Amino acid sequence: MKLPIRLIIFDFDGTLGDTRRTIVATMQMTIRELQLPERGEEECAATIGLPLAGCFKALFPDLSEEEVALCAETYRRIFFSNQRNFQPQAFPGVVETLSALKQRGYTLTIASSRSHASLVELTQSMGIADNISFLIGADDVKEAKPKPEPVLKTLSAMHFKAEEALVVGDMAVDILMGANAGTKTCGVTWGNGTREELTEAGADRIIDSMEMLLPEF
Repeated sequence: MKLPIRLIIFDFDGTLGDTRRTIVATMQMTIRELQLPERGEEECAATIGLPLAGCFKALFPDLSEEEVALCAETYRRIFFSNQRNFQPQAFPGVVETLSALKQRGYTLTIASSRSHASLVELTQSMGIADNISFLIGADDVKEAKPKPEPVLKTLSAMHFKAEEALVVGDMAVDILMGANAGTKTCGVTWGNGTREELTEAGADRIIDSMEMLLPEF
């Protein structure tokens, strides 16, 4: 018997929050400070959704573990400063749709590759914290996206079955994370991934605006 969706697990960057400008600018500033070969905006944006170390490994496969750690440390320092200049905003329809979903009785959570502390800060500053029941950050798991651990920990904490959950994200790693955990998946086209990438990853549904989630439920 098919169970109805009761839990929706959202990615953050590129799905709820428009953080691309901050992330890409910080990556490029980190690269320049460490005198690494230049990387363009699209190259940097393509790594969004990966754990921070994974971003620099993808951009510079030949870096040692020590060099990757230095990249991550430098990025965090610069990002903290950049957040004041590039305040992330919720994508159109996000605040209203989250509120409507919660009013309809859905449990809403976030599973992200950014730190838990930054999720707390950003959800509060964007005015969506009251709608979110649980947060999973990169520092809350041992195996990040596309591994299923963020979803499995959320299911366990919130006491839902995989068949009752939907993962919503803008990148292939989000879709694969949900599929690997046994949930339904929904790709969004306003973030950093393409429709083709989401389709190839096996998204059960792809939407072009946040409001399109509402008719489904």
